[in-house]
Amino acid sequence: MASNSTQATSTSGASPSRIVWRFFLKNRVAVAGMLTVATFFVVALVGLPLTKPEHPTLDPREVRLPDKLKPPLSMPNRTALAPELLPRLGVYLFGTDELGRDVFARMLEGAFVSLAVGFVAVGIAVAIGLALGGMAGYYGSLTLGFGRYRLVTVDTLITGLIDVMLSFPSFFLILTVVAVLPPSIWNIMVVIGLTSWEGTARFVRAEILSLREQEFVQAATALGIPGPRVIMRHLLPNAVAPVLVSATLGIAGAILTESGLSFLGFGVPPPNATWGNILSDGKRYLFDAPWLTFIPGTAIFLLVLAFNLFGEGLREAFNPKLRR
Repeated sequence: MASNSTQATSTSGASPSRIVWRFFLKNRVAVAGMLTVATFFVVALVGLPLTKPEHPTLDPREVRLPDKLKPPLSMPNRTALAPELLPRLGVYLFGTDELGRDVFARMLEGAFVSLAVGFVAVGIAVAIGLALGGMAGYYGSLTLGFGRYRLVTVDTLITGLIDVMLSFPSFFLILTVVAVLPPSIWNIMVVIGLTSWEGTARFVRAEILSLREQEFVQAATALGIPGPRVIMRHLLPNAVAPVLVSATLGIAGAILTESGLSFLGFGVPPPNATWGNILSDGKRYLFDAPWLTFIPGTAIFLLVLAFNLFGEGLREAFNPKLRR
């Protein structure tokens, strides 16, 4: 009883965001996930200028056949390679693949590609989910039709569309669409985003249904404020918590989906390196060069796990019923 009163006293004068942050920091597993995500993000940003195609410091595309399938921390074959082909670091930190390409450089490039796919795809999904969920929650009772005929309400139409999208296995739907479209990193981002907005839309709809009966929303409506402005200025800012959690978990799913597509050969096309196609290339040398499978597989596992732990920590921090 005393601990509960102390906890209530410590949070009584703090803002809601500070209270959420305080509870989040108490979850060590979630903090570890956040720090891991931040580490991968910094590595991706640092690796972007180092692996740029114009003047790469670490070239992920350089073929060095005399150094093919070198193990991690191995030295290059200086007698067989021209001086300009020698690795800038002087050593292959993560070894080389079947073409002698530096796996460390390819992992750096793949980190940025994988994170970019995750963030852009989830950005598209969140934008669609906010728009459709906001309309379903606020304009749900509005009936659509023509003339005297009223066919369906906005809420029924949007929730029906969500149910239809959820009835398809998302990965196979993405796989089918990607197989038809020309290979491109932008196509991958857009397709993943267009097929993963359903969760965000349902969260936003549920939040707005509970918020639109609040006094501040009714007061804004009574003042004649247009519906879109009420949604943007009053409802969506108060529904940001489930959206943030959904987006965090969605990035992990998008990265995993892109890795799966690249592993099957339908992902980001060569010569761009992603963790999925590094893993796909290494599966043929599972016993001769296990690092080609172990290194990208471990990176995918750690990043997806970190995003999931980070998202679960945010979910517990935003929900007072789950706070411990």
